[in-house]
Amino acid sequence: MNDNQATLNKLEAMKLFGLARAFRSSLEAGMHKKFTPEELVAHCTDSEWDERRNHKLKRLLKSARFKYSASLDDIDLGLKRNLDKATILRLSDCRWVTRNENVILKGPTGVGKSFIGSALGHQSCICGHKTGYYSCVKLFKAIKLFKAECTYLRELKKIQKQKLIILDDFGIEPFDTQGRLALLEILEDRYDQGSTIIVSQIPVIKWHEVIGDATLADAICDRLLHNAHRIELKGESARKHFKKLTEDGREAGE
Repeated sequence: MNDNQATLNKLEAMKLFGLARAFRSSLEAGMHKKFTPEELVAHCTDSEWDERRNHKLKRLLKSARFKYSASLDDIDLGLKRNLDKATILRLSDCRWVTRNENVILKGPTGVGKSFIGSALGHQSCICGHKTGYYSCVKLFKAIKLFKAECTYLRELKKIQKQKLIILDDFGIEPFDTQGRLALLEILEDRYDQGSTIIVSQIPVIKWHEVIGDATLADAICDRLLHNAHRIELKGESARKHFKKLTEDGREAGE
């Protein structure tokens, strides 16, 4: 076994797969002879850096469990729904996540709220933030089960560890006492520690009514709204738009 192969074996044993791959390709292409030692180290280090970053991104995306596999580039800005490029660009660097700010995505059914929320979550993962997507209906039903099984605090801690959470279909069902208290506890733990995206078709003015308890509603809204970026989508269903495009395409092909 020559020295280079021994080096490759050691790199792979240490799980430095990106570095090993770059070193192997340099050997096979004869590029190692053209690189200075500093250039070869830099080339292999960049490869290892990219390998780890891509692996982390895949892990973050998998654990987030987004409703849609969407990125910011997938958002159709041509649709007339009160969404412009400047808004997306302002949120694309994820500084709002670093600053523990929130986003409120409000609009009628089918206008693309969940898709945009998933795309913002995807961008958060690209920026290295641990992110989680939750359907409010499923989450608060699960919370009742967690409490019955005495695992509530453990599950709450998992949510708390995420830098960004997306609460979809917020207010689609009125909150009961247990749900209100759980929501407040989640938001209290995240206050100035993490960011939240709220996806809802319920106008903010009606949140107190949906939450159901004036005192708790005040506390919940205060934690969500005081540092929030608001995106109010309008227009007809995006599903109708894409259905029409599909049908028009079929007709053109006939």
